[in-house]
Amino acid sequence: MSRLLIKGGRIVTAVDDYLGDVLVEGSTISAIFAAGTAPALDARVLDATGKLVIPGGIDAHTHLDMPFGGTTSADDFESGTIAAAHGGTTSIVDFAIQYKGQTLRQACDAWMKKAEGKAAIDYGFHMIITDLPDAVEKEMDVLVKEGVTSFKLFMAYRGVLMLDDGSIFRALLRTGENGGTICMHAENGDVIDVLVRRALAEGHTAPKWHALTRPPRAEAEATYRAICLAEMAGVPLYVVHLSAAEALEKIAEARDRGLPMHAETCPQYLFLSYDNYEEPGFEGAKYVMSPPLRAKGNEEALWRGLAMNDLQAVSTDHCPFCMKEQKELGKGDFSKIPNGAPGIETRMSLLYDGGVVKNRISVNRFVELTSTSPAKIFGLFPEKGTIAPGSDADLVVFDPNRKVTLNAKTLHQRVDYTPYEGRVVQGATDTVISRGEVIVENGKFLGKVGRGNFLRRRTRT
Repeated sequence: MSRLLIKGGRIVTAVDDYLGDVLVEGSTISAIFAAGTAPALDARVLDATGKLVIPGGIDAHTHLDMPFGGTTSADDFESGTIAAAHGGTTSIVDFAIQYKGQTLRQACDAWMKKAEGKAAIDYGFHMIITDLPDAVEKEMDVLVKEGVTSFKLFMAYRGVLMLDDGSIFRALLRTGENGGTICMHAENGDVIDVLVRRALAEGHTAPKWHALTRPPRAEAEATYRAICLAEMAGVPLYVVHLSAAEALEKIAEARDRGLPMHAETCPQYLFLSYDNYEEPGFEGAKYVMSPPLRAKGNEEALWRGLAMNDLQAVSTDHCPFCMKEQKELGKGDFSKIPNGAPGIETRMSLLYDGGVVKNRISVNRFVELTSTSPAKIFGLFPEKGTIAPGSDADLVVFDPNRKVTLNAKTLHQRVDYTPYEGRVVQGATDTVISRGEVIVENGKFLGKVGRGNFLRRRTRT
């Protein structure tokens, strides 16, 4: 059995902060010692003096190898998970899409084939349901028992992904019986469709009109409606990629009433704004995502939400499309620009820099938002999301002082831009360990393609 001793680091979890030595045996953490007190062992030693030792990041919202708008996201499970590892993420939860007429089994099997033999880190799946006849509803129970314990529903993209309110309510009720969790894309799709048609009819084709036709109130209304449906069903709800302060108000109000409502936001909504859509030429297409970027100042409400636990996680919604050949499909018609942007590799550094360094959140909260909370919400804790004897040895040695300039050419995402080009961030991943194996060290990927395990997740308790 292999042994690894991480010595002298500052061990930080969602609740702990101390100097110590971590002993890894095989794929799990076997012991933790006060700094400098580990016995002499036949083990590889990593010196983490002056560095943080934190649980591996968990990105609960990625879209790898996903067809959309006549093309496919630029990162597959090989390139995407290698990029994630470089950024300090050791587990992802991606999305398997059930297309209309398919069974959930067919959809799940198709996405398993995409990941098997390619994923370099551990992975799980949420199931996107786009069609819910009675037989498919019953299938939800089967998938939950097999470890696919969450289901994503869309309130937008009519005719492609969107479910009607009745089907959404039925799915929510079903999770009350099987212990699953509904993840909701909350935007009023019918209103957005009207606004898009009107904008195009008036000759508005530039990328910024993607944002102008998806107003914050459309997100707030759908978020409130989703909360009401979940409340009537008597079940928890997880709202994905929340972007608007108005939508956050609805989540905060529900949580203040004691309802089990959860939501995530993403780095793009914390660091970018509508102003990016006004970049010259077609450059605004880089930022076409749904929901869109909001007006400058909106981000401060989201940071408060993260600090006050009205938002419980920071995921990426990593869905990259290259500017050349992919985003350019929407030249002359903003509605045809593939929705999505890259972020799987930059999440941890961005949040540390913007949150911890800028004194918006504590270092414990940083770990909670990037690892512990998603592990708990999606049935991975305590194997993932913490540093404790018996937990998986998913660990990151993180340098809190090192400064890095984000640059598309030096990142490992398979996409020709980063929305954060030229941004200097303080805080960077040094070494990444996945199930006891050093997979990133000195900027090099040392793991094996396909080494990632499928994560069978538990139901909520």
